[in-house]
Amino acid sequence: MTFTPTQKLYKTDSILRRTLRVSYPVDSGRLILRTENDWDEDIEPISTSPDGTTWTFELEADQPFLYFKPCLIDNDGFHWSTGPNKLVLMEDADKRISYPSFFSAAKGTFSELFEIPSKILNRTHRVRAYLPPGYNENTLSTYAVAFMQDGQNLFFPEEAFMGNEWQVDETGDTLAAMSVIEDCVFVGIYSDNRMQDYMRPGYEPYARSLAEEIVPEIQRRLRVGNKRRHRSVWGSSLGGVVSFYSVWQHPDVFGAAVCMSSTFSHKDNLIERVLNEEPPDVGFYLDSGWPGDNYEVTLGMAMALVSRGWQYGNSLFHMAFPYAEHDEKAWAVRLHLPLQFLNGAVARASRLDAPLLGEDPWARSAVAKTANG
Repeated sequence: MTFTPTQKLYKTDSILRRTLRVSYPVDSGRLILRTENDWDEDIEPISTSPDGTTWTFELEADQPFLYFKPCLIDNDGFHWSTGPNKLVLMEDADKRISYPSFFSAAKGTFSELFEIPSKILNRTHRVRAYLPPGYNENTLSTYAVAFMQDGQNLFFPEEAFMGNEWQVDETGDTLAAMSVIEDCVFVGIYSDNRMQDYMRPGYEPYARSLAEEIVPEIQRRLRVGNKRRHRSVWGSSLGGVVSFYSVWQHPDVFGAAVCMSSTFSHKDNLIERVLNEEPPDVGFYLDSGWPGDNYEVTLGMAMALVSRGWQYGNSLFHMAFPYAEHDEKAWAVRLHLPLQFLNGAVARASRLDAPLLGEDPWARSAVAKTANG
């Protein structure tokens, strides 16, 4: 359990109340809550779902937020949930379920490096996934999924270009520990011939393979959301170009693209397509360094999207970073920004209440079902 100050710095004039739901496959025993109001006091549930998997608690606080821990009481004793204390905002509506684990490490796990055959490309894809903490224990949760290009540069320095990885797992775990994002499954697709697959015309069959072969296989293997809003495509440099193309070309499969330092218009016609085609219902995160990091074409793409109706801060986010280099170190430093844009607490709450992009918000499937009744 992490340290919590005993002297309150924040106080409301009245007592705030809200409910909180916690979901866990309890075979025997029961769930309770402990909070920073008194870490030794048990808070009992006020109701339990008919299937016995979701427990509803009523919370009170004289401050705008409250740190809490789900706890499991069973025949083996008393178990605190793993990981840092969880944060609940007292003025927030009860729309998101907490999915704790009690016996898993506070860090996530990696899948093996496995192969997905491609009839479209007449070869196999090499793929590795990072699964968030508690994935194998709390099987009630499903997750948003990020399909990421250049998988060899994402997780391990011994695989990455010049030994510099994106630190995807560390950044995702840190943001989840902060309660600023929900957990996400990251799928790294190792690049065998990026100079062919990530530029026109090669990105056309590659994107088809991603949409028609990789996505269905990941849906079969992993507990990820089955709506397009649960799926995003990520990449940097040429990888950003193929990510943009994949989402633009296959909006029925993907909801958003993250394009960092992308080489728009090097060997593609994507800006022209944005200016002249019927806009698909998708979102984009675009960024670059300056100078010498595809700054001008990234800014041009952002302006083209705005001219076609994309709304900054909701369906579009653009950032430029003075003196940032064109390398894995720079992309790792700012990785937290697109994670918050796509799956951040504030962005997620905004889309739950007023989704502008399609049939459901960018959230885990259980959350979407709850929000939509």
